[in-house]
Amino acid sequence: MIKLSNPFVNLPGYNCFVCSPDNPIGLHLDFYLDDQTIKASWNPQDNYQGYPNVVHGGIQATLMDEVASWAVYAVLGTGGVTYRLDIHYKKPVLIDKGKINLTAKIIGQKGKIASIRTCLYDGANVLCSEGTVYYYTFPENIAQEKMNYPGKEAFYK
Repeated sequence: MIKLSNPFVNLPGYNCFVCSPDNPIGLHLDFYLDDQTIKASWNPQDNYQGYPNVVHGGIQATLMDEVASWAVYAVLGTGGVTYRLDIHYKKPVLIDKGKINLTAKIIGQKGKIASIRTCLYDGANVLCSEGTVYYYTFPENIAQEKMNYPGKEAFYK
């Protein structure tokens, strides 16, 4: 498993809620590649809850959307935008169980739409949420021009 670099860090105005290390209210995720699977983990805190001690479903969706985007960047080698999220919330994600683990794996591509399988495990390694994130992908040259996509190799420095 290798840690991926975040090539967006030095872009002017970069303040992603999930992956920017400098966003004061952000989630500060780092990403790893294990074979063709993107992995990340996050320690939930009370200010991200819906019901007491339960991670808000919108935060769960955000985490799964982001780990899927890094699969597009680092595995497919381009950029894209979320086209659709299909999430199944199986069990509550309890904050007091500790670190959440996320995975994303490309499961298909039809034309410009990539399908990414995502899973969210609680601190006891119980699968709590799973889904498919569909990304509209751009040709790499368009992603570079419109989205500041730095090229696949920039994630491996």
